[in-house]
Amino acid sequence: MLTIAISKGRIYEEALPFLAEAGIIPTDNPETCRKLILDTTRDDVKLIIIRATDVPTFVEYGAADLGITGKDVLLEHGTENLYEPLDLNIARCRLMTAAHQDAPPLTGRFRVATKYVNITERYFASLGMQADIIKLYGSMELAPLVGLADCIVDLVETGNTLKANHLEPRELIMHISSRLVVNKAAMKMKNTAIVTLIKQFEHTLHTRNS
Repeated sequence: MLTIAISKGRIYEEALPFLAEAGIIPTDNPETCRKLILDTTRDDVKLIIIRATDVPTFVEYGAADLGITGKDVLLEHGTENLYEPLDLNIARCRLMTAAHQDAPPLTGRFRVATKYVNITERYFASLGMQADIIKLYGSMELAPLVGLADCIVDLVETGNTLKANHLEPRELIMHISSRLVVNKAAMKMKNTAIVTLIKQFEHTLHTRNS
């Protein structure tokens, strides 16, 4: 039995063609059912639908053999206890700083609101800038509008949400896409099944890029 942890939403939807290539088609729709463990057309594969930020934890501790989640989540969580064999090149976006359209460039000591505390600390430290990090879990765009922070660090896809709140993207920190991660013990114990799955995912990537 293989268990794959995937986050509900965009990543799940864009991962479906990779799963289908391996003959893994969910028999339940997570959008319309309350089940968190989904059966598939393969008796030996189950899907666990969880929050993106929980995927690395489930895989690291063996609650799932494999997982699909964003590189942003992996960098924030730390990947030293996981294998990361494949960039699936899905759910692509950018991790950026953003500030009010009229805000001056950052100088001196300033406040940054983000849920990516570790990434943000490393980024500004690499620039030699002094940033006080405020951790938020949502409504990031609100922070500069009410004076909670001078800027934010968040994922940007179209930039429409920023624009609607009179914010603008500033500095690109990194490009983000979703990755396949594997539990280290599972890679040893279930090597044949996992390597076969990786090769099937690679075939889908090759087909898309050719």
